[in-house]
Order: sequence, then structure tokens, then C-alpha cells
Amino acid sequence: MQFHHVSIKTADIFRSISFYEALGFTVTTRFTAGTTLACWLAGNGMNLELIQVPQPSAPQDSFGDETYVGYYHLSFVVDDLELTLQNLLRAWGELKLLLSPHQQTIGEMNYVVAFLRDPDGQPIELLQVL
Repeated sequence: MQFHHVSIKTADIFRSISFYEALGFTVTTRFTAGTTLACWLAGNGMNLELIQVPQPSAPQDSFGDETYVGYYHLSFVVDDLELTLQNLLRAWGELKLLLSPHQQTIGEMNYVVAFLRDPDGQPIELLQVL
């Protein structure tokens, strides 16, 4: 068995494509799923699928609700967390930070960690190995 992709439903596929392109992804395939737009993106050693939802409802707050069970966040290792955040800010004009950069030890590893929201409010974690 081999991992293939993570699928994310989005209210605006073009806005989400732009966001994930700023994180280093490239659209590889565009298609329709029924009557809705969809695409696959590749980058950072993984594949993403984006599916536009014609009449979206607000997502659950998986970051803020400590009793939430299910998908929590995508996590990406970056070489320079501050530079990555600056590049995203330059590309997007604003960032919705959930957790400002801070140092965190996980097991034997030390990181600088930050959380932000994607265009649909889903949490994204950025990690820099120290």
C-alpha cells in the first residue's frame, strides 16, 4: 500500500490553488467531479486534491475545539519559518495566524512551530527544525 493524496474541500478552488502554490505546490491535473471543479496538486513530497463545494458551510474549528475528533491539520517542514511566513504574507496580503512562531521540543527534536489558516479556515502547521 502507498499513500496517494489528501483531499480538501474548498469554497473557492482558485483561491486555494493560489494559497497552496505559495506553499510550493503545482497543479498537475484539473478535472470535474460531477458538476464541481477539482484538481490535484503535487509538491513537498505529497499530493493534494482540491474539490470546490458549490454551497459551502462553515468548517468546524479543529484547532480551537479541544473536543473535536477527526482531521486536525496539514504539517510542512520548512527551511526558514520566518521567510516562509513573509513570502506567504507577500503573496496573500494577510495571514490568519492561529499560533505565532515559538520553539517547541518534540521527543529529541527542537523546532520553531507556527499555525495558520488556509483560505477555508483549515489549520496548517509550519515546522522549522533547529
